[in-house]
Amino acid sequence: MNATLETLEDNKVKLSVTIDAEEFEPKLDAAYKAISKEVRMPGFRPGKVPRKLIEKQYGPEMAREEALRTALPEFYSKAVYDNDVDVIAPPEIDITGGQTEGDITFDAVVEVRPVLTVSGYDALKVEIPSPLASNDDLDERLDSIRRQHAELSPVERAAADDDHVTIDIKAVIDGDEIPGLTTSDYDYIVGTNAVGIEAIDENLAGAKAGDELKFTADHPDESQDTEIEFEITIKEVQESVLPEADDAFAKLASEFETIDELKADLLERLSDVKRNQAIQALDEKTGEALAELVTEDISEALLEDEMENRAQDMSMRMQAQGIQLEQYLQITGTSPEEFREQLREQAEVSARVDLVLRAVADAENIEVSDEDLDEELRILATQLDQPLEAIREQLEAAGRLKPIRSDMRIRAALEWITERAEIVDEDGNAVDRDLLEHDHDDHDHEDADHGSEEE
Repeated sequence: MNATLETLEDNKVKLSVTIDAEEFEPKLDAAYKAISKEVRMPGFRPGKVPRKLIEKQYGPEMAREEALRTALPEFYSKAVYDNDVDVIAPPEIDITGGQTEGDITFDAVVEVRPVLTVSGYDALKVEIPSPLASNDDLDERLDSIRRQHAELSPVERAAADDDHVTIDIKAVIDGDEIPGLTTSDYDYIVGTNAVGIEAIDENLAGAKAGDELKFTADHPDESQDTEIEFEITIKEVQESVLPEADDAFAKLASEFETIDELKADLLERLSDVKRNQAIQALDEKTGEALAELVTEDISEALLEDEMENRAQDMSMRMQAQGIQLEQYLQITGTSPEEFREQLREQAEVSARVDLVLRAVADAENIEVSDEDLDEELRILATQLDQPLEAIREQLEAAGRLKPIRSDMRIRAALEWITERAEIVDEDGNAVDRDLLEHDHDDHDHEDADHGSEEE
């Protein structure tokens, strides 16, 4: 087989392919064997009808047409692989010769991934959350634990945010009470918007025990064009009294003997969380910054290709967890149309980032050595518990080595950019890059509560 490549307009190329009659013969022979299983001739069992009899009965065109139908995708794929064509859409194939006899020739016109020239990638400024836990973070986390062990104390003053109010509440629409919003002796925490109606919190704030409130509020369901009438009686106002943050509290709320030990543990856990959040944000914010460097419109074919890749990847990850895509949509309350639109938005960004990274790899002559590829395959072989050579042979037979090398090249381009980017926190302070290194020995701390969640 011989294939030549011609560059066309609008990010398209034309592959002109020639297949020698001798090379095509095994495909033709296979077609005859397939046809012999379908035809019926006296004196011959299915699959045993000689080729010459089939040619005589049906003509040579029938088998040749079948061979072309089944073999052309294979020859096209080989031409794409041999010429390193980065296709992003199905081809338009035109058979130009050999429909009846001799060598086969065909043209394949296909859209390819555009090659861009971008600037500004070597001077990015990326803002991320600070990877360091502050004293304020520690105080907030400690107060959260203290609130779990708080005691309620009645007060004579007006209710404020975080106070507990005991109320009788009645909600009516067109004269009919709403069962879910009508009850007595209900413990409500002011400022929490617990039932999704802000007017309740607005009216409770500033009210005292003995007050009777009457007001109307819009229905929380926007599709319901109606108002709810409320009557609320304030029976008691209580404030939360937090325990002192001392050694006694540390013993009560955790496995530690002193408050200093508890604070040190909380700070370590918070630091792990902040650091992981910063690392994740660095990837996201860098991607957003790179996407903005692409000023060209993204073709529909490229978007569809990226959407398909993302959908397949997501489907495989969910299947590994025993979840089907249809189940995921039902659980999340997402319609197929909404899911597709979400995919499209994600694909728009990821396609732009991919184009930039490929452009950077070209501009900066970033390549993947054979040694780097070997190491990548060695890691994959270890993960799959298979010999390295077996993995290599499988990937080579499937035509996957080039895509793997390409993915590695893109990752290397991202690392090149990140190493040169200016990374700052919300206050504009430079972030210590050492804090953003992925550490495989990280403790799997969870920001879990110390002590019981319930009183």
